[in-house]
Amino acid sequence: MQYRTIARTAVSAIGLGAMPLSIEHRPDEARAIATVHAALDAGVTLIDTADSYHWHAGEAGHNELLIARALARYGGDTSDVLVATKGGRGRPGDGSWSVTATPAHLKRAAEASARRLGVDAIGLYQLHKPDPAVPWAESVGALRELLDAGTIRAAGISNVTTAQIRQAHRILGDGLVSVQNRYSPAVRDSEPELRLSTRLGLAFLPWSPLGGIARSSLDGPSGPTSAGTAFHQVAAEHGVSPQQVALAWLLARSPAVIPVPGASRPTSAADSARAVELTLSTEELARLEDTALPGRTGGVSE
Repeated sequence: MQYRTIARTAVSAIGLGAMPLSIEHRPDEARAIATVHAALDAGVTLIDTADSYHWHAGEAGHNELLIARALARYGGDTSDVLVATKGGRGRPGDGSWSVTATPAHLKRAAEASARRLGVDAIGLYQLHKPDPAVPWAESVGALRELLDAGTIRAAGISNVTTAQIRQAHRILGDGLVSVQNRYSPAVRDSEPELRLSTRLGLAFLPWSPLGGIARSSLDGPSGPTSAGTAFHQVAAEHGVSPQQVALAWLLARSPAVIPVPGASRPTSAADSARAVELTLSTEELARLEDTALPGRTGGVSE
């Protein structure tokens, strides 16, 4: 495994997006835990979760509890695993997503997440999405208070614009360590946010990083995929999966990038982790850069 940094913490260059283990079409618990263990076996030390990663009403925190159980049952050392969770979104149970980022809600949510994860302080707590009903500075201010109280050790923001990154950076200073936006071969509209994150020394964690190569958990069975593109051609030339090529392409975009691909099977988690072993040539990167894949901007956001 290769490593990159979130602030001063070294983490695996490829993380595990745990959302597919708890939302619609989720696997049974045995396979879910086996998926987490396969990622750990492959050297993954960053696991991305959220209190809203669940399927039915009344099961908030399902994914956090699952990750806590998986770590507790793992036979090896997990002391270097960074669990990054998020607050500010909800799921009523009808398939929709809500947004609540009031300071009071975020403080309660962070405390509840810490209890579910079984930690004194959350390693990385991310504001899941800006709430249009709450001034951005107030929501970010809640992260500042959580940092000062020791409830969280570092703060991140997700689904944000460059202006929101700059404002959060002014409020949080060194306490802001990461940005998590949708970014993939098919969805590249967060390029400005990636560039700014790189300049500010913030980790950039692409969610749904395999867009256009594999369906996101949010897309459902009918989501768009592509075949026969340069990503598939390069994969065939290297004898690896197109998913590995997509992740290697992301890693080459910036040293700030740490993809968090989702997985619901042990083989998928292990395959993604092996992307760090793939080095793409300048010519291959140019071929991939010019590839237009089916995707979307906007729409449902995680």
